[in-house]
Amino acid sequence: MQESGRVVAIEPDALWVETIQRSTCGTCAAQKGCGQGLLNKLGDGKRNHLRVLLGDTPASEFALDDEVQFSVPENVLLKGAAIVYLTPLLMMLLGMGLIHELTASDKLAALGALTGFVAGFGLVRVHALFTRNRPELQPQLVSHSRPSRSQPQSLSL
Repeated sequence: MQESGRVVAIEPDALWVETIQRSTCGTCAAQKGCGQGLLNKLGDGKRNHLRVLLGDTPASEFALDDEVQFSVPENVLLKGAAIVYLTPLLMMLLGMGLIHELTASDKLAALGALTGFVAGFGLVRVHALFTRNRPELQPQLVSHSRPSRSQPQSLSL
């Protein structure tokens, strides 16, 4: 899936890109096949920022507000959603079940559920840190262009 966006920050090995929001996404006929519509749904209509790896392109070739095209591997969104949503849920159920088996207290089982839920978010964060620079899991730069900046006209008298 290829998308476009605007560079909002530059790192030595990656760009932070704001995806272009389109107000007509809700009424577009190609909504199911459009990656931008999917990214908008994931962000609840808010501005989305993605970290896009540069690959072999040096960061010095980019400036803020450059337009870039990037691709997101199709399986990454599905796997990412499963990890982000299912890991805390499964850890919550595991924590609740484990404490419930060890004690007869519903209050402790609820505390076990809360502890498992928080631990699940911790596991998601650790997973994100370990996979941060794996190219097969990250958006990759396809192309970029600089916005046309109008040059001031010199006045001659």
